[in-house]
Amino acid sequence: MATPPAVSEVVVKKEQRRLYLMAHGEVIRSYRISLGKSPTGHKLYEGDSRTPEGSYTLDFRNPHSDFYKSIRISYPNHKDRRQAESWGLNPGGNIMIHGLPNDVGDMAFAYIGLDWTNGCIAVSNEEMDEIWQLVDVGTPIRILP
Repeated sequence: MATPPAVSEVVVKKEQRRLYLMAHGEVIRSYRISLGKSPTGHKLYEGDSRTPEGSYTLDFRNPHSDFYKSIRISYPNHKDRRQAESWGLNPGGNIMIHGLPNDVGDMAFAYIGLDWTNGCIAVSNEEMDEIWQLVDVGTPIRILP
């Protein structure tokens, strides 16, 4: 199998439940995703179980996550903080692209097709391995409704 081109951007389309790895405008990989338990709308505050919408950066990789590998999204940005704080709320943080919970065992099949995270973007462990190999820290991510 040929080496894919370098990923220049990650695009998430929440309504479609898809994550796309892009190389200069071309889709090079596509994955079915799970989102937060309340997936509609932009994340407003910690605990709302929504996945953020907007432009961010993938800024940290954690091989020892509570989930099978994780890559952090730079949420909240200044606008997110300002909006939550105007309501006296904490915007939250630690929004990740990650695999399944480490303790899932034989129940991995039960997560497929469900929105089960607290606001993160989840894929299968096999897909997370591929994303881990193809996406570098510093890659932009756009999360669309």
